[in-house]
Amino acid sequence: MSNANIHPMAIVEPGAHIGEGVTVEAFAVVKATVTLGDHVVIKSHAYVDGNTTIGEGTVVWPFASIGTKAQDLKYRGEKTFVNIGKYCEIREYATINSSCQEGSVVRVGDHCLIMAYCHVAHNCEIGSHVVMANGAMLAGHVIVEDHAIIAGMTPVHQFSRIGAYAMVGGLSRVTHDVPPFTLGAGSPYKVGGLNMVGLKRHNFSPEVRRALTRAFRITYRSGLRLSDALQQIQSEFASHSHVQPYIQHWLDFCASSKRGLIGLHLESKEEPEDLQDQLLTT
Repeated sequence: MSNANIHPMAIVEPGAHIGEGVTVEAFAVVKATVTLGDHVVIKSHAYVDGNTTIGEGTVVWPFASIGTKAQDLKYRGEKTFVNIGKYCEIREYATINSSCQEGSVVRVGDHCLIMAYCHVAHNCEIGSHVVMANGAMLAGHVIVEDHAIIAGMTPVHQFSRIGAYAMVGGLSRVTHDVPPFTLGAGSPYKVGGLNMVGLKRHNFSPEVRRALTRAFRITYRSGLRLSDALQQIQSEFASHSHVQPYIQHWLDFCASSKRGLIGLHLESKEEPEDLQDQLLTT
């Protein structure tokens, strides 16, 4: 606890691991099983519980609650974990519950902004540089990939995924997997196309943007079954080394979807695992 600034009216239980330069303000609570990295700030009235690790430079704002018991009736007191990365902002009244099932982890990556009243449920995995605007809510087992943005008041159904660099509009209802690099909104959700503004801001080259546009159109606008669409995309871009990593991420995400791609009505009844096998064997 060297160089830590712990207010005398804060509660930091014996056993908590406190890094260099940590600040814990008045009326905040840090339980014995918590680890705070260097220069973490726990604002007044925040509550940090459970087997929670918070990375360097992260700030937890007033009345946020982290590491509390999973809101899942299946939870039976197993030892579970919450790992929050470096330089995140966890804003007022946000809740990040602990996980469910022995040894499981709720993960939040680095440089994430989780705004006021957001909820991250058990078994969720959030990548780095993710933004969740006010009141966005993740049900259990949701995966959010790097650089995704979820606008305000948007619920995400359990076991759904939101792909990298996707932009989900506010007041939406996400019931299935949102492919990476896309832009959409609404209830029911409509996929409008690629998140071009986001891709340009992250310096995606024109060649990559054109390739992803083509992949999107084949998947969503061609009328092909998903398996056939993914085969065509793979065939068209097999020799395009500059765009291949991004196209491959699109293919892998779509082929591994268990809930189905949002806004895409499939005639095929193929299992997602079958799609993966076809792509791997061609």
